[in-house]
Amino acid sequence: MVEGEVTEDAFLGGLVKVYQPRRGFRAGTDSVLLSAALDPEMTGDAAEFGCGAGGALLPAAYRLKKMRFTGYERDVRLAGLARLGVEANGFGERMSIELQDVGELSDAIENRFDLCFSNPPFFRGGSITSPGEGKADAYLETVPLKDWIGRMLHVLKPKGRFVMIHRASELARILSLIERRTGQIEVLPVRSFPGEDAKRVIVRARKGLRSGPMRLLPGINIYTGKGGERTELLERIARSEAGLDWS
Repeated sequence: MVEGEVTEDAFLGGLVKVYQPRRGFRAGTDSVLLSAALDPEMTGDAAEFGCGAGGALLPAAYRLKKMRFTGYERDVRLAGLARLGVEANGFGERMSIELQDVGELSDAIENRFDLCFSNPPFFRGGSITSPGEGKADAYLETVPLKDWIGRMLHVLKPKGRFVMIHRASELARILSLIERRTGQIEVLPVRSFPGEDAKRVIVRARKGLRSGPMRLLPGINIYTGKGGERTELLERIARSEAGLDWS
C-alpha cells in the first residue's frame, strides 16, 4: 500500500496504534470486544487466527501484558500493517506476525499455545452478495469453520483457552464443533441495544476438560437504545478501563 491508503487509528482511548487500509475491511466493535473478552491475568503464549491488521491482536497485547503473541494472517498487505503496529506500539519483544493461511498450519505446532482467539470470516460462500473491495477475506469463509475451529483446538495446550466471536445465528454450529473437545463452555450474547435479539456471541471454552453444563450469560448491550449512544460498559471497554465480566 502507498501512503494515503493507510490510516493510523487510535484504539483503547489512544493507548494503542493500529494501521489499517483506508478502504476495505476495518476493525471495529467486534475486534474491541474480542480483546476485552480475554483474561488480563493469563500468562504464556497466545495466538490469534486471522489477525488482519491487528485490530484485536494489538489491544490484546496491551491488555494481557504477561503473554507473548503470534498473529496468523494470510493477506500479505494486512500482515505488513500488523507488523507496523507491532513496531509502533513497542510489542516486538513479545509479538510476531506470521504470513500464514490457518488452514495450512503445520501439525508441528500442536499443543503450543495457552490461548487461541479469533474473529473468523462470518459467512459461507454464496450466502451473501459479494462484499465490497478488500472485504472478501474478512467476510467469506475460505477455510470452513469446522477446520478453522479444529486448527484452533489443535494448537492449544491441554486446558488452554479458546475464545471466539461470531454471529449468534452460528452458535449451534460452533457448539457442535467444540463440545466433545472442550469443557467450561461459556456463551456471552451481544445485543445492539436492550430488547433486541443478540447479533453476536462470544464463546469461551477450555480444551480437553469434561464438557459439563454450558453457561449462558445475560449478555451485554452495545448501545443504550436504538439510535442511542454507546453504553457505559462499551465506553469503558473502548478506553481500556474495563473488560468483559465472565463471572
